[in-house]
Amino acid sequence: MKILSYTQPRENILQYSPWYLGQSGQWQAMERVGGRRQAKIVIAKFRGIDDRDLATGLLGAEVAIQQAQLESLPEGEYYWMQLVGLRVVNLKGNDLGVVDYLLETGANDVLVLKGNTDILIPFVQNTVVKDVALDQGVITVDWDVSW
Repeated sequence: MKILSYTQPRENILQYSPWYLGQSGQWQAMERVGGRRQAKIVIAKFRGIDDRDLATGLLGAEVAIQQAQLESLPEGEYYWMQLVGLRVVNLKGNDLGVVDYLLETGANDVLVLKGNTDILIPFVQNTVVKDVALDQGVITVDWDVSW
């Protein structure tokens, strides 16, 4: 099966087991029995998925792991899933919105905020992103509302 991985590097997804495949709100643990990177995707083989028809039934499934499977990060580093849903405020205290998702660009990651309008803010620590307070659910940025 072809997998679009958000790990860095992409093939790091192969370090985790089991994987959980989700469709229509239903999740099932799947044992991965093989895998490799192929260009921008990862190819994975699951136990019991032995033909094209069975694999087609999993088309569009989301891949997840349990949070407990993730290694602890050094201070100042974050998993994207930790940032999604956090409120973003600027240095003046203006509420800019909530992190809906992140984009990977060549230069840096970008926070995509949902609010009155969508706002894109580069996730550049110490320059743009001044503080990430996970316990308070707030990211403080040096960003003007008119930008």
